[in-house]
Amino acid sequence: MTQTVVLGVGPLAAAEVLAVARGGARVELGADALAEMARSRAVIEGLADDTEPHYGVSTGFGALATTSIPVERRADLQRSLIRSHAAGTGPMVETEVVRALMLLRLSTLATGRTGVRVGTAQAYADLLNAGLTPVVREYGSLGCSGDLAPLAHCALAVMGEGEVVDAEGRLRPAGEALSAYGLAPVTLAEKEGLALINGTDGMLGMLLLALADLENLLAVADIAAGMSVEGLLGTDHVFAADLQALRPHPGQAASAANLRTMLADSPIRASHQVEDCPRVQDAYSMRCAPQVHGAARDTCAHAASVAARELASAVDNPVVTLDGRVESNGNFHGAPVAYVLDFLAIVAADVASMSERRTDRFLDKSRNQGLAPFLAEDPGVDSGLMIAQYAQAGIVSELKRLAAPASVDSIPSSAMQEDHVSMGWAAARKLRRSVDGLGRVLAIEVLTAARGIARRAPLLPGPATGAVVRLVESVAGGTGPDRYLSPQIEAVVEAVQTGAVRAAVESVTGTLAGP
Repeated sequence: MTQTVVLGVGPLAAAEVLAVARGGARVELGADALAEMARSRAVIEGLADDTEPHYGVSTGFGALATTSIPVERRADLQRSLIRSHAAGTGPMVETEVVRALMLLRLSTLATGRTGVRVGTAQAYADLLNAGLTPVVREYGSLGCSGDLAPLAHCALAVMGEGEVVDAEGRLRPAGEALSAYGLAPVTLAEKEGLALINGTDGMLGMLLLALADLENLLAVADIAAGMSVEGLLGTDHVFAADLQALRPHPGQAASAANLRTMLADSPIRASHQVEDCPRVQDAYSMRCAPQVHGAARDTCAHAASVAARELASAVDNPVVTLDGRVESNGNFHGAPVAYVLDFLAIVAADVASMSERRTDRFLDKSRNQGLAPFLAEDPGVDSGLMIAQYAQAGIVSELKRLAAPASVDSIPSSAMQEDHVSMGWAAARKLRRSVDGLGRVLAIEVLTAARGIARRAPLLPGPATGAVVRLVESVAGGTGPDRYLSPQIEAVVEAVQTGAVRAAVESVTGTLAGP
């Protein structure tokens, strides 16, 4: 049965956003939302004939806010706003992002703080439920005054203009698609055009999607590190709970617990756990994994707290207050979201950087504790995983560039009325690329560690690491002479990104420590 998300005046949960964005859940407006929207709409309609200027109702926008609009032109005002602001350019934005931003805008409409009509809000729910996705372009938002251009493209589709991708994946004119699905275009009334585009919904939607992906990938980072420590004959003594408690960061404790779980009952580990073992301590990329992975987890926790507050927000300008005032404000500024989007790009780059260093140790004969160079079957004839590390290095280098913050930049717009912007949309777009890159880097470490562990035979891996080795062999094959490598990497990337690697471990260990 398809899940249904009911929007009320209260905040959405992150899981509900994911259910609609990725899972195709249906959307309904709750009775409390319908009542509150009707109440605030009456306030806006009471201002429609007022001779006093009211921003977005009887005036122009941005630097044109002092321009008074006569009553007979106010429907034109809203239509022109959407048409002019639907100014995106570049490639189409992913469907899951557009569905997330539409849902988040609808959630704000449902609070009743924007003054839109119930029918206009319902049109957004209808579009989502029909699987019609407005075409939103890559560039156009400065992350202030809301994600104006992306949201305007969505509003344009509700008006029956622009383009959409239908439920079958076909690109169609919006008017044609609405008609085919039995939906009528909306003619926007006073204030509605502004209410549909003045929010941080695009950057917030991408933050929520990234946090969901990172929750999986940071578990995989612990899994990969555990496999590398085992395969490189490292020690798990440094991950002891009492040592970690000397620096009581919660993420660090969770990561160390996962590493202990990964290395538990390992015959490979037991084989060199003897008094005369010459290894005093492991390299930082192994020994300090809980500190780096843990800091990444704690940064994600901070970002999630910002996202939760944003989910509880009603972002618009002006807003209809609970006591019926219509007030201008600056809540549309994307700084709170933009900052954490940039923080997470740093996380992705650093976790990937450490992963690449562990991979490189496996391939270097002078540091891999007796394994063949590059884990090659016949070194010289075979190159093994040499170039897999090149691919990792290329991705890590890009992730470091993507870690440069977008939110420190600002280019004034709208004739200097909007003279400081957040660039949060840009921060979100580069974070999506960073998260994808991190998954690929970790997949190459998992593949490399699985091959390295297999080459320790007849010694066997521990139960947790062995489960991943078997999964990798099932999707990418085992050790042997060189084979076409790219499909092997892509198969493990898919296993990482879909959660199959984590599931393989948890089928043996139970749920790993989190978040």
